[in-house]
This record gives sequence, C-alpha cells and structure tokens, in this order.
Amino acid sequence: MRISVLLAATALASLSLNACKRIDLEQQEAEAGTAAIPEPRADVLTDRFASFALACVHKQYPNKISHVLDSEADVAAPRDLYPAFYGCFDWHSSVHGHWLLVRILKTDPDSPGGEAMREAIITALDRSFTEDNIGGELAYYQGEDRGSFERPYGIAWYLQLVAELHESDEPKLREYRQTLAPLEDAIVAQIMQWLPKLAYPIRLGTHNQTAFAFGLMLDYARTVENSALEKALTDKALEFHKDDVNCPLAYEPSGEDFLSPCLMEADLMRRVMPQAEYSAWLSRFLPTIPTDGSANWLEPGVVRDASDGKLVHLDGVNLSRAWALEGIASALPDNDPRAAALTAAAKLHKETGIAAVSDEHYSGSHWLASFATYLETRRGL
Repeated sequence: MRISVLLAATALASLSLNACKRIDLEQQEAEAGTAAIPEPRADVLTDRFASFALACVHKQYPNKISHVLDSEADVAAPRDLYPAFYGCFDWHSSVHGHWLLVRILKTDPDSPGGEAMREAIITALDRSFTEDNIGGELAYYQGEDRGSFERPYGIAWYLQLVAELHESDEPKLREYRQTLAPLEDAIVAQIMQWLPKLAYPIRLGTHNQTAFAFGLMLDYARTVENSALEKALTDKALEFHKDDVNCPLAYEPSGEDFLSPCLMEADLMRRVMPQAEYSAWLSRFLPTIPTDGSANWLEPGVVRDASDGKLVHLDGVNLSRAWALEGIASALPDNDPRAAALTAAAKLHKETGIAAVSDEHYSGSHWLASFATYLETRRGL
C-alpha cells in the first residue's frame, strides 16, 4: 500500500512538473510571438505590415504542418521540425514573413522614426537566421520522402528571400545571405532535377501553381546570376505556355484562389519574351483586355468571411492580381492601347486588397501582409 501511494504521489508530482513546463513553454511562445513590436508609424503603411510579420514569425501555434511521417520518431512540434520557419501558421508563410521583414529593411532603412522597427526586425532575423537553425531546416528538407516539400510555392519564396538578401551590401544582410546558402543550394539542386520531369504546367489558383513560382524563381536566378537555372526555367515556361490562347479569365476567381492562373501566366511570360513577341502573345492569350481605359472589366474577388482560412484567400487574389496587372502593363510598348485598362484594374484591385489587410483574424494576418508588401514595394517590377 505504501509503495502504491508513493508511486501515485511520484506520478502526480511528475505530471504537475510536466504541466508547469508545458505552461512555461506556452508562455514563452506567446511572449515570443508578440513581444518587442514597436507601434507602427501611422504614416508608414509598411510598418503595419512589418508588425504583422513580427507578431507571427516566432509564434508556433496555431500551426498547419505539411509533414510526411515515416515512423513515430518523426512526430514532433513545428519548432523541432522547422527550427527557423516554424511560425506564421505554416512553413511557406513563415518564409515570406521573413522575406517581408528583409524587404522592409531595404526599402525603408533610414526614415525618421523607423529605428525602433528596424531594431525589432534585426532582432527577429537574428533569432531565426542562425547556422544551427538553417542546418536543421536543411536536414529536414533532405529527409526521406520530402522531395516535394513546399514545392513549388514555399521553395520559390525561399529563393526570393535569398535574392532580397543577395542584392544588399549591408554587412548584416550579407551575413544572413551566407547563413541561408546551404538550404538555398539544396533547393536549387532539387528544382533542377524536378523541371525536366515536369510534363505539364500546374494551373491552379493556389500553392501548387507553377506560373507564379517560376516567376519568383526566375527573378532569383537572374539576381544571383545562375544562368543554368534561368535557362531551365525559361525553356520550361516557353514549352508550357508559348502556344497558349484564350485563357478563360471570366472563369476566375475560383472560391479559394489567391493567385490568378491567367494573369500569373501572363506575368511570367513577360519575363521570358521580347516586348514585341510578348505583345502579340498577349493579344492571343487575353484577347478581351479592353482598350478604353476602364477598370471594371475585371471585378475584385469578394470575401464573405475573413475568419475562414480558405475564403480569405480571395483577399490575396486581389493583391496578386494587382501586381500581375502592373507587371503586364510594364512589359507593353508605351503606346499600347491596353495599358490604361490594365493599370486601372490594377489600381482597383490594389485599393480593395490593401484595405483588407488586417490583424482582426489570424487566418489572414499571418500571410496577407507579405502579399501587400510585394505589391506596395513593387518587388516584381
């Protein structure tokens, strides 16, 4: 009896200790996700976007992992699986949340009043971008049965993050760039193996879409002067899309899209065709673009429940449509009669999309700010 009582007491003490540890960890996570975020300057839109990213890049829960289990040994918390990119609900959102912070450092580095935000961003990046963390990410990425992990969306954003760092001469950002290089090399090698085997484009309006990913990957390849990757992507884009005609833009958006299949393809093809050839291709691909300068030929997507993680994708489609429309217009001759309508539709979508970026619901705040920053800072142009 005494032994039973002793064992029961020991077990109860152990459970209590574990509960305390769990509470401590949960408290640390909560503090890590929200601490030391400066008040955004009212006159600086990207400060608000940065505050959203700072609030989530080290916020472990809630979390949606994309994870293949080969055994019970693979059961782990997100932070153990992805030591650098465990926050912001999922791996790809964490990656482009970190990209957002780097982008804002570069585009708003010395504005008056921005020192506190800059310090908070550097602190967050220092915490994520360590050799140990990226080593853990690399080990995970190269694990068994993970060849398609975050392909193509998440890995395209990772290369965009590297490209952002690569363009900078600032010592701190160059240091980050070198730290991220091992995972970068593994991703590029995997893409080069994947592209020859990819028989068809993926024309979805969500993560698996190839047109959007190819665009980010091409921008990266040109930034770091990887001519082999650039050629592989250019050849594949032309193979897939050079003969495409009459894209059914009227069928868009689907109910969960955050990328336009038609417009993202057009935004990709401007990157791989000379201007005259592209202008003619666009006439065949999207023949319904008006020449009267109107904006209402393409209505923004409507979100009826911003707390729904799938339905809120349509706030993203408005933002990504806006930058794609700007990109398409930028590639046309100055006197092209379609440019005004493209620009007008881009303005309408931008106004609608930016107005929807809010921290009211985590379903949108963990990722929409990245799309808004890409648009607002004109990254793709």
